[in-house]
Amino acid sequence: MNDNGRQTVYAVGVRHQNQSSGYVKADLYLDCRHYAESKVPAVFPVQGGTVEVRTSGFGLKRCHYVTAAGAEFQLIPDPASAEGRRARLDRAHPALSRCMGFLSSIVLVIGLVLLILQLAEQVTRAPEGVAQYVGTFTLPVDLSAWGNVVVGLVTVAASTERALRLRYSWLLDGGAG
Repeated sequence: MNDNGRQTVYAVGVRHQNQSSGYVKADLYLDCRHYAESKVPAVFPVQGGTVEVRTSGFGLKRCHYVTAAGAEFQLIPDPASAEGRRARLDRAHPALSRCMGFLSSIVLVIGLVLLILQLAEQVTRAPEGVAQYVGTFTLPVDLSAWGNVVVGLVTVAASTERALRLRYSWLLDGGAG
């Protein structure tokens, strides 16, 4: 509410198009009018607190209203945005949404485990390095180049699904920024 007793509406627009040039811009709108612009991560001072915006390589990492007292509220996505359509799917089909969320988490865990195992194999491959102290490690399954590409693409899809649900975990999504 503003001083007149009218409800004020804030909206955040994030433009990912500039991400390749090293920055992403966030725009803050107050009652449908452009109010402020900032590079992300952004902290916009608003009446009664701040609006904080951070992105990852796959979407929003954080978009919260933080009151002056420290209470945090996640902003509601615009129904026309990809995040809003994902939220609508969650409301309309909660079981399907939970299943998709569970599968995306499993895919990311499998991708993380495969990455760690492949790195361990590469580190222990040279006999004069780490291998002389801990021995060599060989993956039980050797993925071909196309297998690694498929795992990479499926992991990107899972990360995108998590970003659309506005979920972020430093462990699962940390490689995405």
